[in-house]
Amino acid sequence: MDRYIILGFDLGASSCRAMIGFVDEKEKKVSVEELYRFPNFMIRLGNSLYWDVLRIWHEMKQAIKLAYRRYGEKLVSIGVDTWGIDFALLDETGELLGNPHTYRDPRTENIMEEVFSIVPKDKIYERTGIQFIRINTLFQIYSMVKAKDPKLRIAKTFLMIPDLFNYWLSGVAVAEYTEATTSQFLDPGSKKWCFDILEALGVPTNIFPEVIEPGTKLGKIEARLASELGISRDINIVAPATHDTASAIAAGPMIDEDAGYISSGTWSLVGVELPKPLINRKAMEYNYTN
Repeated sequence: MDRYIILGFDLGASSCRAMIGFVDEKEKKVSVEELYRFPNFMIRLGNSLYWDVLRIWHEMKQAIKLAYRRYGEKLVSIGVDTWGIDFALLDETGELLGNPHTYRDPRTENIMEEVFSIVPKDKIYERTGIQFIRINTLFQIYSMVKAKDPKLRIAKTFLMIPDLFNYWLSGVAVAEYTEATTSQFLDPGSKKWCFDILEALGVPTNIFPEVIEPGTKLGKIEARLASELGISRDINIVAPATHDTASAIAAGPMIDEDAGYISSGTWSLVGVELPKPLINRKAMEYNYTN
């Protein structure tokens, strides 16, 4: 097939977009157009802040139906990227254990120093190369350990937010590499979870799924979902670089090896592309992230 159409979801912390990509293999050309857009926002309940992932999922389904009505059998695949750090927990039947907390939730206040008293700061950076900031997944999940949160005891599967949507789309529960790195407990060298750090903090390690590479085909769209939406099952679900910043950088025309980038959305990030992670004492002191 020389020409085909893909549906990409770019789900940000404040705005979500469904984009149609037109890929022409013969002309080596890609063009995109916006199909659907909806807002995203945090919801306060008591002292906690949550993401309404069920409403996001509803909007995603509307976009999929619209794409299929417009393009039919020409639509060959769907992919999702989102913001980093936040996660969901599933029970043994694959059901969602409550709405995920947002990275701005106050549950991680004063948590970082407690973690460092158990696992030294330099060890965490040496293993992960990730900037220290209290919103990181590492500190979120330790706050659940500290609070004896029953959801962590019940959980059978841990999924970062884009992995959750890919699971609902495909029925396959995996962890895509670029998003997993934002957790601050993935080793970028081995591309495996840092179970030693998690075990030291009392986090159950049996809940973490296989880590996959961006571009992995997860399979066809889940049968019940295809039936619900009235669309073909012959649509592939593909995990892109599911961390939105990683996808943005991958798509950028970084031809000059000395070029930098500025990625501006809900967050603004400045960086460079390197052949491998930069992890050393000075990088830790400057609090650089990889």
